Amino acid sequence: MSRRYYRRAWTDSRGDQWNDWGPSVYLFETDENGLPVRQIEQYASGPTLRYGPEHAEDEYGFLSSEPLDALEWIGFAITESEFETAWAE
Repeated sequence: MSRRYYRRAWTDSRGDQWNDWGPSVYLFETDENGLPVRQIEQYASGPTLRYGPEHAEDEYGFLSSEPLDALEWIGFAITESEFETAWAE
């Protein structure tokens, strides 16, 4: 199974009651089809959210169910080690 890892900054606001968390950085681990397996959301002034098979949803958000387009995300690729470091923080 071929996993891929990505990190991308988001400047758009959440547009919800947690909007004051500010901009965020999203990290994804995807399967060979681009479907997220694990996801991290790191907010500038708020928490870090983690979603995966054991915790796919909570009151703040959920694990994306849409595959990432590898061509669109290729410039945001990171190593497995970088993702695992962020997952463990």
